Amino acid sequence: MTLSSSPDITAFFDPGTNTISYVLRDPAGTKAAIVDSVLDFDHASGRTDTASADKIVAFVREAGLEVDWILETHVHADHLSAAPYLQQELGGKIGIGDQITVVQDTFGKVFNEGTEFQRDGSQFDRLFRSGDSFHIGQMRGDVLHTPGHTPACMTYVIGDAAFVGDTLFMPDFGTARCDFPGGSAKDLYASIQKILSLPDETRIFVGHDYKAPGREHYAWETTVGAQKAANVHIGGAASEAEFVAMREARDAGLGMPRLIVPSLQINMRAGHMPEPDAQGDVMLKLPINKL
Repeated sequence: MTLSSSPDITAFFDPGTNTISYVLRDPAGTKAAIVDSVLDFDHASGRTDTASADKIVAFVREAGLEVDWILETHVHADHLSAAPYLQQELGGKIGIGDQITVVQDTFGKVFNEGTEFQRDGSQFDRLFRSGDSFHIGQMRGDVLHTPGHTPACMTYVIGDAAFVGDTLFMPDFGTARCDFPGGSAKDLYASIQKILSLPDETRIFVGHDYKAPGREHYAWETTVGAQKAANVHIGGAASEAEFVAMREARDAGLGMPRLIVPSLQINMRAGHMPEPDAQGDVMLKLPINKL
């Protein structure tokens, strides 16, 4: 794993879901990747919109970039992925961790998807294993499996930048919840140690920000060194037992994300909608007392 290159990174903050999407480019050329995109969704009406994704499309086109990868750090439970739309508009391969199959099996049962829903990850173009590498132009990306929030969470280390999804937040906000099916506070602790073993100067880009109390502005970039020193949940060398006790107690009081039902059904399909019915209508399911 090398930190010899430093990708140019542009962030897109979505206020509706507090998600940060990223476009990163090889500074030596025009090759680029997109991380954790957002498809706008109005829960009350069931309508989708591409306004957030179109900002990324416009940026990529105006900058003359060529998209190699559309990367998902995990199956998001709080927003819909715009990956298929971005692929249609900009090209690129959609990638996620190979443990997506575990997530598909778990939530295929929750949503009673039946045998027509493939649980082999085939909806994605590339399933990354921990230790895999890939390229964006001349930049090498390395893949770390960082489960805990979900079984399929991945961290992408590209040059001196690490895209950690929901594993870590800004130091003053802490870490991800672990109470979704397949989540594990113990696994999350081990995953965070992997990230914190990267060089202190590694830039960390988080998947969400909610502005910790007392902070005026949203933020999404920090460093390994800052996380080790000041993360309110894991900084200062917190032990595994201390972290697990804190995380499990905190998670017990959290409600489900507002968009969890549509997000999981769509994101486990790589951002594609379920197959339409005989009349051509797309329907989502609402499981009762299962989440």
